[in-house]
Amino acid sequence: MLIRSLFLLSIFLFMTACTVNPVTGESQFSMVSAQQEVSLGAKQYAPSQQSQGGRYIVDPNLSAYVSNVGRKLAQLSDRPDLPYEFVVLNNSVPNAWALPGGKIAINRGLLVKIQDEAQLASVLSHEIVHAAARHGATQMTQKILLGMGSQLATMATQNTGYGELAAMGSQLGGSLFQASYGRDQELEADAYGIKYMVKAGYDPQAAVELQQIFLQMSKGSQNGGIANMFASHPPSQQRIDANRQHLANYSSKYNTRNKAAFDRAMRQVRRDQQAYDYHDQAVAAANKKQFDQANSLIQKAINSQPNEALFWVTKGQLALHANTFKTASSAFAKAQQLYPEYYMAQLGGGLSAFQLQRYDNAEKLLDDSLKILPTQTAVYYLGEIKLVKGQTAQAVQYFQEAAKGGGELGNNAQQRLQQLVPNATATN
Repeated sequence: MLIRSLFLLSIFLFMTACTVNPVTGESQFSMVSAQQEVSLGAKQYAPSQQSQGGRYIVDPNLSAYVSNVGRKLAQLSDRPDLPYEFVVLNNSVPNAWALPGGKIAINRGLLVKIQDEAQLASVLSHEIVHAAARHGATQMTQKILLGMGSQLATMATQNTGYGELAAMGSQLGGSLFQASYGRDQELEADAYGIKYMVKAGYDPQAAVELQQIFLQMSKGSQNGGIANMFASHPPSQQRIDANRQHLANYSSKYNTRNKAAFDRAMRQVRRDQQAYDYHDQAVAAANKKQFDQANSLIQKAINSQPNEALFWVTKGQLALHANTFKTASSAFAKAQQLYPEYYMAQLGGGLSAFQLQRYDNAEKLLDDSLKILPTQTAVYYLGEIKLVKGQTAQAVQYFQEAAKGGGELGNNAQQRLQQLVPNATATN
């Protein structure tokens, strides 16, 4: 009976969710509508930026330049009516990504690795294809189906004693399937990204050069953010060779590089590269618990570029660790002045104010951080503030929410709940 139900369900899903890939013209299976794609991308765009360093704001002209290049390419895509947006993220990892609906980001760390506008166009057109070809919808559909498959596999075996193992196998198989499918999507984005580049007049050789840059970088990456980036965007000689083959389809008259314009747009961020290197070295030193060295390096970064909020946030974090809360408060206040929309500036300021027993100020700053990006840390300390103020019922609500996040803060929240409401547990 269960097998028959699964068969009927699969037939129904296929009949109701078969669509056409707007880029390739091929049939594809999607349980996510175009409207849902746009809505999801719009909803996730700001939180995704915040969790990856926020926007690069020291030189707004760079973001404007990247957006202009991106919009020019997007207008030539197979879905020009998507609400495309392009942002430069303040992140040293050489990466770029696209959310469903045309919400695209490129990291500062990738911009400093490329050499001209044609290579930038290669990055952006690749990401535009991901949006235009509905790759995000395909990924979401896979997750929906794999989730259903895991649940049904568990149901089918729950009376045999093998249900737990079957569910684990479904999850493992699902992750492997998604990784394989992702590689196919990358090749598709390479091929049609070159098409968009050429329509805009750019030299398609830049797409080959870009993959060569990625392949060279990947040889030196062992762990951390760069390794994670290459796990999701795997460079290979296969991709280089495939891009070379695509070049044979296009005339040599497409040769725009716009190096001078790119160099002008990159002038400030290149000038500040040493400061960002100091910052990244400070973070690495702090992770190794070499705090004196970390403090020295972050001060060098600030001296080199005092208008970078990220540097002040890191200075504040180091001061929090050292329990020098007035110094931390001052550093986070400077970050708030420079970039009030960055959640870390507000969150760090709130934590500093809490330690200084400035509870009203702490509550406001933590609330502000939650409006930008919800975090377990902000929720937990809002619970502590409500407890200090004698607002026990509200404190319990915050601790219940914080306990769901697990980890050390989750355990602390659970202990608070046990003190305030005996036998209380976090609600799921």
